[in-house]
Amino acid sequence: MKQVIKGLGGRPFTGRFTPPPDKSITHRAFMLAALAAGESEVINPSSGLDCRSTLACVEALGARARWEGPERVIITGTAGHPTEPVDILDAGNSGTTTRLLSGVLAGQPFFSILTGDASLRSRPMGRVTKPLRQMGATISGRGGGDLAPLAINGTRLRPIDYALPVASAQVKSCLILAGLAADGETVITEPLATRDHTERMLVKAGARLHVAAGAPSPAAAAPAAPPSRGRQVRVPGPQILRPFSVRIPGDISSAAFFLALAAAIPGARLTVEEVGLNPLRDGFQRSLVKAGIPLETRAAPATGAGDAYGNDAYGDEPWGDITLTGPQSFRGLNLEAEDIPDLVDEVPILAVLATQASEPSLIRGAAELRVKESDRLAGIAGQLAAMGARIEERPDGLYIEPSRLRGAQVRTYGDHRLAMSLAVAALLAEGETSIEDFECAAVSFPGFGEELARLTSGGSTEGNEAGGHDGARPKDGGAR
Repeated sequence: MKQVIKGLGGRPFTGRFTPPPDKSITHRAFMLAALAAGESEVINPSSGLDCRSTLACVEALGARARWEGPERVIITGTAGHPTEPVDILDAGNSGTTTRLLSGVLAGQPFFSILTGDASLRSRPMGRVTKPLRQMGATISGRGGGDLAPLAINGTRLRPIDYALPVASAQVKSCLILAGLAADGETVITEPLATRDHTERMLVKAGARLHVAAGAPSPAAAAPAAPPSRGRQVRVPGPQILRPFSVRIPGDISSAAFFLALAAAIPGARLTVEEVGLNPLRDGFQRSLVKAGIPLETRAAPATGAGDAYGNDAYGDEPWGDITLTGPQSFRGLNLEAEDIPDLVDEVPILAVLATQASEPSLIRGAAELRVKESDRLAGIAGQLAAMGARIEERPDGLYIEPSRLRGAQVRTYGDHRLAMSLAVAALLAEGETSIEDFECAAVSFPGFGEELARLTSGGSTEGNEAGGHDGARPKDGGAR
């Protein structure tokens, strides 16, 4: 289905909104709760299609999920002993589900098959199947085991000392989960520190692990500056997790689309409430500040108290509010390879924002984006070019000159982040833009189109895929 969006004409807007729950953290909460011994509580989980796939998979492996209202699910875990699935496990469009769950399945004494949609079946899986084979699992798949469907014969795993060739939170997390079932200590070394949601949540679940160099332990306070190097995670096994309670903060990757729109319109003012402020995932905010776009961040105070499950607060994710006022102008957005792990999901929307800068922007070291839900470098470059952007696709990045965008017919390639980035580009463009297959935005942000239109409301959208719009402005002047 198409979504037609008319540009705002540079009119500023003012509003507040709370982004949807964090997708990355929700995936991990569902998986770790499914492995724990007892009932865990997940409050405010993501309702996106990817996280629904994860929940369906862990239920197929013997975990039981009981919803108590739309924002609270109780998961009864398997005490580290999932049951053999009677059918193929379908991860849908979710690479996180596939890669992390492979680490769980590799350590189980049964056979399973893991697959997904056409996009997922084209994405590389050798980065997880190779080290899992070194741990003793037997894994086969298309392309010599590099592509799903993956057939996994699990076993009692042996620990490995593994250096990741590419910084990847998914691969790191896969091996951490496999290490929980291994006979001995598994050591994972990453070249650049990546998001630590898995490590933090494992602390909540009572796991024994050690994180060293480049970033603090999950039990430490958030650092004032980003880590400058990689780090090492040591996981002794085998371990059984205890039940835990976790509240999922708002997703900074979803908030980025709205913050970028406000940054591009002088005088616009936006407050994003209750959003995650993980210091290993704040590259988007740092890139804005570096370009001269002011941000005001107010972190919520840590409680420092335990919960009803006997967990301390050390594993909690930091969260708070971010307020941004669109400046009259801002510098180019220049990113290097060491910046990418902290904002890998935000590169497409940063490319859109870069068209509105006062000077050229250069993004390098982002080749990883070619093997996401789509080739995001080619996708965003081609579609922004169709809208009049002066943009050059490079092997590992993009070169973008200040550009005046105009309405056009563009496509998403079925990629939710391209869909949302192009919606923001459409609001910054002159005239109307028609976006093909816009409904894929629901993979991570159900109702995105509606939320965007309500917040801006000076523009207009037609169509009701991924959240339509009836033109109404919320009574408080912003979306909630």
